[in-house]
Amino acid sequence: MTKPTVVVTGMGAVSPLGLSVATSWQALIAGQTGVGPITHFDASAYPCQVAAEVKGFDPASSGLDSKDLKKADRFILLGLAAVREALTQAGLTNIKENPTLDRTRVAVILGTGIGGLPAMEEAYQTLQDKGPRRVSPFFIPAMLPNLLAGQASILYGLQGANVCPVSACATSAHAIGWGKRLIESGEADVVVTGGAEATICGTAIAGFAAMRALSTNFNATPAQASRPFDAARDGFVMGEGAAVLVLESAAHAAKRGATPLATLSGFGQTADASHMTLADGAGSSRAMALALAEAGLQPTAISAINAHATSTPLGDAQEAETIAALFGNGIPTSATKGATGHLLGAAGSLEAVFSVQSLVTGILPPTLNAESSAVPLTDIVPNHARHGVVVKHVLSNSFGFGGTNVSLIFSQP
Repeated sequence: MTKPTVVVTGMGAVSPLGLSVATSWQALIAGQTGVGPITHFDASAYPCQVAAEVKGFDPASSGLDSKDLKKADRFILLGLAAVREALTQAGLTNIKENPTLDRTRVAVILGTGIGGLPAMEEAYQTLQDKGPRRVSPFFIPAMLPNLLAGQASILYGLQGANVCPVSACATSAHAIGWGKRLIESGEADVVVTGGAEATICGTAIAGFAAMRALSTNFNATPAQASRPFDAARDGFVMGEGAAVLVLESAAHAAKRGATPLATLSGFGQTADASHMTLADGAGSSRAMALALAEAGLQPTAISAINAHATSTPLGDAQEAETIAALFGNGIPTSATKGATGHLLGAAGSLEAVFSVQSLVTGILPPTLNAESSAVPLTDIVPNHARHGVVVKHVLSNSFGFGGTNVSLIFSQP
């Protein structure tokens, strides 16, 4: 039996660059950065004092009423705002009132790499300072990773599968790929999928800094801190935000008159099975090859790549070598974390949004702070967006701690 074609009919984003897909994309292709000094807490004593924060976010844009706002940590609020935008573009915000739509066949797969860590910090501090009776009754629902998916399901009456993947920095890419599988298996017609993250807090910054994973050499010049593939890179910059895609079978989209933005043509998922934090390249290579095989494409068919490239010395080099070995070193490659920082569990879905935007606009986003490349790739779209490109297929990579790898391919619809 022929598998259904899976298309993207809506997208939403709340990022360090903007509070919507349009504003985030405009800032990205204009070469702006979302990286700056940390303001969420006093980071003056921390080795890393920079991050990519979401600015000017109104919690009411999540769609929750004032009573329920108390029950949601920041990652849930950011995620629900992205859900709302994605459903609006897809023409599905009135699902509860739509008698022609089977809500039992609308699924939610929304993940987070860490979840409500700030809520945990706050609850622990309250416990220490004021005792157990003063811990908020809303603490648990605020911090649970699956409550983003749960709140989205409740808010819009979505009664299909309700799932929260957690696979570190590959989380939201897994969510998108698993959404594709759910539609292909016939279990769902529509899947609201992606991820959110909001862990710019003392515990996270201290922990990742202790691992020597964060940039520490650019506290005085934050805009230069996230520099994928550049010779001076010294670690990633923590980002926050959310991105959501509405996936749909092409037949279902056509039946209700929705316009596809792109086809999700390939999905590959693998494990390195070698090291907790250091990739060996073989697993990521297999993920890309599996995505190509599912899409029925040769490497030469790929127009551009959105690399995982977090700005770490070892990780960027390993990915660049793997890409060059499979696609040749001249494949146009963007690393958008130069502008957004690393959104951890939400990185894959935000970069999926940017990949679809490249298909729609014919623009390849820039890799910021690309001054002196120390990797074998010769075309990393440095510093300035590239306009007027014929973009037919874009591959987006996401890799995570634990050796988990995902590659997605988006194609013209």
